[in-house]
Amino acid sequence: MKLDSNNHSVFLMHYHLVLVVKYRRKVVDDTISDYAKDKFVSLCEKYNITLVEWNHDMDHVHILFKAQPNSELSKFINAYKSASSRLIKKDFPHVRKKLWKEMFWSRSFCLLTTGGSPIEVVKKYIANQGIK
Repeated sequence: MKLDSNNHSVFLMHYHLVLVVKYRRKVVDDTISDYAKDKFVSLCEKYNITLVEWNHDMDHVHILFKAQPNSELSKFINAYKSASSRLIKKDFPHVRKKLWKEMFWSRSFCLLTTGGSPIEVVKKYIANQGIK
């Protein structure tokens, strides 16, 4: 397993993010998905985030990314949702007709950590550390 590092730490932090279109409208096609992905990548560097995998369905996107300990995930996600929502509606006017108000994404999101080991294995490892 290859770990990431910065000046003072070694880490490997993967996250699975699911963003849902407001009202679960089925508006995400390949073109909009690619556009949203490009906007995600362009914002990543500012937050020390790296895209690993991206895929979509018609009403949501799945994003796997790596982050650093100093990444401000909630700020990044909110900045991404706000900017991409505005740009998608501007550059794809047909999407506006299928949504009400000004939001493209639902206010909520799903963010999951994705470690390399099951939690029980990590708990057992930690429990077995220390002086024997």
